Amino acid sequence: MMPAHETYDVVVIGAGAGGMTAAAVAAAEGLRVLVIEKTAFVGGTTAWSGGMVWIPANTKMKEAGLSDSITDAVQYLSGTVPEPANAGLRAAFLARGPEAVAWLEANTEVRLQSVKVYPDYYPERLGATSGGRVLEPVAFDGTRLGQAFARLRPPLPEFTLFRGMMVNRLDIPHLRRVGKSLRSTLRVARLVFAYALQRLRSPRGTTLHLGNALAARLYASLLARQVEILFSADVEDISMQGDRVAGVVIRHGARDRLIAARRGVVLATGGFSHDASLRKRFFPPAAGFVSATSTSGTGDGLRLGATAGAALNTDATSPAYWVPASLFRRADGTRGVFPHTVTDRAKPGVIAVNAAGRRFVNEALSYHEFVLAMLRDGNGEPDRPFYLVCDRAFLWAYGLGRIKPFTRSVRRYVASGELIEAPDIAQLAAKIAIKPSVLAATIAGYNEAAKEGRDTEFGRGSTVYQRHLGDAAHKPNPCVAPILRAPFFAMRIYPADLGTAIGMKVDAQGRVLRDDATPIAGLYACGNDMGSIMNGNYPGPGITLGPALTFGYIAGRHLAEGGVMSMLTPVAATTSV
Repeated sequence: MMPAHETYDVVVIGAGAGGMTAAAVAAAEGLRVLVIEKTAFVGGTTAWSGGMVWIPANTKMKEAGLSDSITDAVQYLSGTVPEPANAGLRAAFLARGPEAVAWLEANTEVRLQSVKVYPDYYPERLGATSGGRVLEPVAFDGTRLGQAFARLRPPLPEFTLFRGMMVNRLDIPHLRRVGKSLRSTLRVARLVFAYALQRLRSPRGTTLHLGNALAARLYASLLARQVEILFSADVEDISMQGDRVAGVVIRHGARDRLIAARRGVVLATGGFSHDASLRKRFFPPAAGFVSATSTSGTGDGLRLGATAGAALNTDATSPAYWVPASLFRRADGTRGVFPHTVTDRAKPGVIAVNAAGRRFVNEALSYHEFVLAMLRDGNGEPDRPFYLVCDRAFLWAYGLGRIKPFTRSVRRYVASGELIEAPDIAQLAAKIAIKPSVLAATIAGYNEAAKEGRDTEFGRGSTVYQRHLGDAAHKPNPCVAPILRAPFFAMRIYPADLGTAIGMKVDAQGRVLRDDATPIAGLYACGNDMGSIMNGNYPGPGITLGPALTFGYIAGRHLAEGGVMSMLTPVAATTSV
C-alpha cells in the first residue's frame, strides 16, 4: 500500500525507538507524519532489548526517594567519557532528558518507571549512583494494538518461556524459587495461567515487558495520532531543493515515488551493524561479524545522509557498543545470536578463558568492558576463540547462554556443538583445543580462592554493580564459587555488537551537520544513525535508548516549532544513493 499523500510535514525513516519517538512527538504537535520502515515490523533492535532508558536526574528518582543532580551526572560522565568531543550534545542530553520523559508521558502512550536498584557500570567513579537513573517501560497489554499487534517485532524467542511468554526482571527470582517458595510458586502459576489464556487468542503472549513494551508503547502512540507507516519500503534517495532536504524518493514494490517533506526528514535507520563494508572500514579485525542487533541496520541512514553532505563522527573511542555472544542454530535453521549481558557471566561458578586456557578478564564487568578485554587479548588476532567454562552445578542453577536454568537434559545442545561437555577438565580442554595442563591450572588457581569467596586475580564481586549481577543468595561473594562438580562444560563466545557508535554529526537540535559544522536544512538524525554522544563509551544501562528517546524528542519538537523549512515545491531528486 502506497502512502496516502504526496506531501507530509515530516518523513521519518526507520521505526525503532528513536524514529518512532520523533514521529510521535511531531504528530502530537499537529504535524502530518509519514514513517517509512524497510521491514515488515516496527521496533527494530529495541523490541529485542531490555528496554532500559538512562536519564540522570529524572523526576521519577525524586518520587522514588532517590537523589541525583545534573552536577553529579556531569561529574560521572567526565570520568567515564573523558573525551571532550560531543560535550555540547551530552550537556543537551542531560538538560533535556528529564523534559523528554515528562513530555512523552504527558502526550503519548509511553510510560516509564524507576529501577531503584541498578548501579551505573562504574560505581567507583565520582558522581555514580546505585539506581534510579535507569528507567524501564511499564508493562503493556499488546491486545490494545488490535490487529496492528502483528506488526510489532516479536522478542527473541530465547528470551521468552513456553515459546512466547515474556517475563520482567522481578519475575526471574520467583522463577528460580518455584517449588521452594509458596509465594513464588503461586506467582509463577498465575503468570503461566494468564499466558495460557492469551495464547487462545494470540500466537504469542500479549503481556509485554522490556524493550518490546517500549516499542509497543511508541507504536500505540503513532496509531493514536493516525500516523501513517509504510512497511517493507526502501528509501532510494534524498530529494534536495538547493541546499535543503525537501523529501525522499521511495521504492515500494517496483515503483519509485517522490514524497515531499515540508518541515524535514529524520534519519533513524539503526546504524550499520549488518553492513560488511562499513564494519570492515570502522571495526577492529578482531571484532569479526557477529551482531546482536536487528538485521535491518545496514547503514541506510548514513548513505542517505552522505548524499546530502552529512559529516560522520569517526572519533569515537569505540566504533560500537559491545557484548559477548554465543551462536547457535534454531529449529528453523536460522542462526541465533545470544547476548551474554547479565544472565550468566557474573554468577558464581563460571569463568572466561582465552585460546591459551587462561582467564583474561573480570567476568562480572559490564558486557562492553568484557568485549574490550576480548579485543585486546592476543593483540587483536581475528577469530580468536574464547570460552565460558562451568560445571554441572552452575549449569543447573543459572543456565548458560540460551540454556535456561533447571534444564534437565542438555543433550541437544551438546549434539549441535553449541555446548561442549566432558567428564573431566582434561577432556574438556582437549575438546576445545586448549592444553589440558594449562586449563587445569587455571581452574585450580581460581578454585583455591573461590572456596573462600575470593577472586585474587581480578577481584570479581568487588563493586556494587558486579554484586548486583551476581546471586545475592550465594555467600560470601555473590559472584564467586568454585568449579568442582563433573561433568564440565564450555561454550564459545564471540565479540558482538549491540549497535554502532559511529554515526552522523548533529547539533543540539538533532540537525545533521556538514563537515564545516553547518546544519543541513531539513535533515535530522537520532538513534544509532546519530554519532554516539558517549563517544563509544558505555557508562551505564540504557545509554543508547536514553539518548535515542531524548534526541528523537528534540528533533520532533524542533520540527514542530518550524524547524528550518518552509513550504517547498516538490522537485526531482538531485542526488543518487
